[in-house]
Amino acid sequence: MNKKYAALGLSAAMTTSLLAACASTEDATPENGSDSTEVVNVYSSRHYDVDQELYKQFEEETGIQVNVVEGKSDELLERLNTEGDNTEADLFITSDAGNLYQAKEAGHLQAVDSDVLASNIPEKYRDVDNEWFGLTKRARVIVYSKDRVNPEDLSTYEALTEDQWNGKVLVRPSENMYNISLLASFIEVNGAEEAKEWAKGLVNNMARDPKGNDRDQAKAVVAGEGDVAIMNTYYLGLMLNSEDSEEKKVAEQLGVFFPNQETTGTHVNISGIAMTKASKHTDNAKKLMEFMSNPSAQEKFAGVNYEYPVNEAVEPNELLQSWGEFKEQDINLSTLGENQQEAIRIFNEAGWK
Repeated sequence: MNKKYAALGLSAAMTTSLLAACASTEDATPENGSDSTEVVNVYSSRHYDVDQELYKQFEEETGIQVNVVEGKSDELLERLNTEGDNTEADLFITSDAGNLYQAKEAGHLQAVDSDVLASNIPEKYRDVDNEWFGLTKRARVIVYSKDRVNPEDLSTYEALTEDQWNGKVLVRPSENMYNISLLASFIEVNGAEEAKEWAKGLVNNMARDPKGNDRDQAKAVVAGEGDVAIMNTYYLGLMLNSEDSEEKKVAEQLGVFFPNQETTGTHVNISGIAMTKASKHTDNAKKLMEFMSNPSAQEKFAGVNYEYPVNEAVEPNELLQSWGEFKEQDINLSTLGENQQEAIRIFNEAGWK
């Protein structure tokens, strides 16, 4: 696969070498391409093979070259802050609605008027001003040891603060955006005081100080460090289908439980796409946005990366279907960004490391 992660002004030979060596660089800037080359420049915090497959398919179908710089969301946001109107980025792709909210608040995005996007992406997964659009969904669920936990004993996120789970809960650190958005959603549905009580209660029941990513929580459950973990569903899907036999073995020992089905619903977040305010290739950027929302692309997101499609015309992957249908939180995802600072304050007060 030809991956285009190129620095502005590099020779063709140097570019080829760079593309073969790595998939991201903090110092890279997308190529503008020659006057005869149609391009679209992307800053993306998604680092999945399926994205590269889709970019390649888009190039073959349209003749538009996709230049990609990958990095962490906060790094790319800082880069947009530094570059301002001089940025070469046409599109910003990131995980978590909170990151999209930050980009909008900083004035980096512009509204996109598209009947295709409006048709393919339900309103609840779009910005109210059409400045960002969801690409995929991830449910943040309770993953449990099949050997040690009866799923009938599980019910809600709130119940994880009860005595029976003391010393048994595993979760990532508080600075992780997935957790910030999770708590931000609790602030929205339950209010700040109840959200604070939940955070304090969960800290009391943690099996260890928070560390690592979602895969690390899964491995810790199987290792017996705790009995349950809070994880995004797609991580377990990737582990179950991993080429690493040990990682697959870990995932096979875990069950998935969708909490709060009788109350507020399971927390769902998105990865999303937005056009930068400074985009110099708006038509091409819009075409790529629409392409990523169409059924063919959404099927790949679901089938290869085990994410839930936002396009309701596309069924989830068979593995996801095997976990069952579930009720989602009924909130506007913009509130995940609006409640970010309050969530961070609560984490600090609760002593969530």
